[in-house]
Amino acid sequence: MSNPYTTTLSGKPRARSFGIAFDGEPGPGNAITDVPGVSIGYTTLISGEGPLVVGKGPVRTGVTAILPRPRERLAEPVFAGMFSQNGNGELTGSHLIEELGAFNFPITITNTHSCGVTRDGTLRWMQKALPEALNSAWALPVAGETYDGFLNDINGHHVTFEHVYSALDQAAGGPVEEGSVGGGTGMIAFGFKAGSGTASRMVEWHGGRYTVGVFAQANFGDRRNLTVRGVRAGPELAVPAMREGTPRAEKSSIIAIVATDAPFMPHQMKRLAKRVPLGIALTGGYGYTTSGDIFLAFTTANAAAAAGVSGSLARAEYIPDPDINPFFDAVVQATEEAILNSMTANDDMTGRDGNFVPALPKAWLSQRLRPGRPN
Repeated sequence: MSNPYTTTLSGKPRARSFGIAFDGEPGPGNAITDVPGVSIGYTTLISGEGPLVVGKGPVRTGVTAILPRPRERLAEPVFAGMFSQNGNGELTGSHLIEELGAFNFPITITNTHSCGVTRDGTLRWMQKALPEALNSAWALPVAGETYDGFLNDINGHHVTFEHVYSALDQAAGGPVEEGSVGGGTGMIAFGFKAGSGTASRMVEWHGGRYTVGVFAQANFGDRRNLTVRGVRAGPELAVPAMREGTPRAEKSSIIAIVATDAPFMPHQMKRLAKRVPLGIALTGGYGYTTSGDIFLAFTTANAAAAAGVSGSLARAEYIPDPDINPFFDAVVQATEEAILNSMTANDDMTGRDGNFVPALPKAWLSQRLRPGRPN
């Protein structure tokens, strides 16, 4: 039986398989799905090779769906907050989150030119899954994006409503696949193949144990800045290099979703979202101007208060701000590991026009970062 700390569902290596020591205590699956009630599903689209023919391929893209509550409860809002470190990107529903401090319905993440498809596909899926919800809840789904046009026929619009439905239908708890899957299929970080990654941390507070999970779609960073647990890897990893059949557009981003079952208020969820960039910085991401760095945090706690039924007084419990620091730690720690997982659980990929992106060298990880070796 595979160890969820070291391998993905398909057996790909996670960062811990190389003996990399991380801070904090991970949850049982070291994934965002460690938060009770949260599930994730993917549709992955990989086909074709050779010269780009718009509308035909090659295709290297997909859809990621994250359900913040069990399927039958998706109309129930969750308290939430979002933060844009650098707004060169899109997260639909963000204005409502800023206004109300909550959202409902699933979250989808895909490529830049398919963001509208996944948003609208979510509404169509909800019409089938919970038709009454569209009459009683705000119908403004959250959809995020990052750019995969170096490897993918992004202008071919290959993501369809059916692909969105499939990702939503397949959403499940438990172990999570990582790497070139779902919306992360065609993504690149620090000049290496990246994509979808996740991690979690456990936090104890006054006799209770709470989970903080992070999911990242990583598509950012310059090779020279790559840092792995304090080791400035970029200068040592000038090769293998990316190869361009066509010039690369400087378009990069990271979308991260933070989930927790700890009771917090919306302003506190925004504070958690603001700590995601600190985890990104630990890997060498500096929020460059072409990068859309947008982060959403939500809590599954206080469901009745988040619903805010008209005509009755809503009451919510929350951990006071003076005690929030361990949860900041958890967000930073899980973000760093999620990004590295998105890279280690990956292989080389060749896409449109022969454009090539190497995987992060596994031999370097094993030798350079093995326990006890001085940095």
